[in-house]
Amino acid sequence: MPVKSKKRPGRPKDKALIARRCEEILDAAAQIFAAQGYRNTDVQLVADRLNIGKGTVYRYFPSKRNLFLAAVDRGMRRLRTQIETCTANIADPLERIVRAISAYLTFFDTHPEFVELIIQERAEFKDRAKPTYFEHRDANVGPWQELFRELMRAGRVREMPVERITDVLGNLLYGTMFTNYFAGRQKPFEVQAQDILDIVFYGILSEQERKGCPPAVDEGTPCD
Repeated sequence: MPVKSKKRPGRPKDKALIARRCEEILDAAAQIFAAQGYRNTDVQLVADRLNIGKGTVYRYFPSKRNLFLAAVDRGMRRLRTQIETCTANIADPLERIVRAISAYLTFFDTHPEFVELIIQERAEFKDRAKPTYFEHRDANVGPWQELFRELMRAGRVREMPVERITDVLGNLLYGTMFTNYFAGRQKPFEVQAQDILDIVFYGILSEQERKGCPPAVDEGTPCD
């Protein structure tokens, strides 16, 4: 009876190499999608940029759609990492917020390709219930809401739903990011961060006006 030869085990996968190749593909894809647009980008362009076969790209990402969305997701993860790095070991909560806003604006100025991808995702994938940007924003807002709760407990921020604060700040940042991209940044990021927080924290009314008219402002009716 013939003896069956044992199948030799294949070479173990190099996880570091796989991760590095994945990052290279996503980096090239982000640049090409941003420059060419989703519809005008063929996966072959990504492969050519890296001098690899088109099939290699498909082994990592089974479709162009999958590749595009993975590139957007990577951008949002990189944004989170940059903010966390810039705010690490900052003891004062208010200073942490300033650093976070500056890091956010700096990231998109340094990586304008991700602004393009955010725009393209909204235009090309209207079937998605929630764009990738907002998926990440909703998933990562919890620690910032807790930070504002701490500030309320310390008496440094007035009592209000923390969701109201993070929604307003988030929308201001989102709008500022697009304004910087389309119209060109006119001020340093630190100044933009201070401007946003100055208006949010102190408002535009004088102290005398705030004392005399807060109920009317809150209720949306004119002051007497």
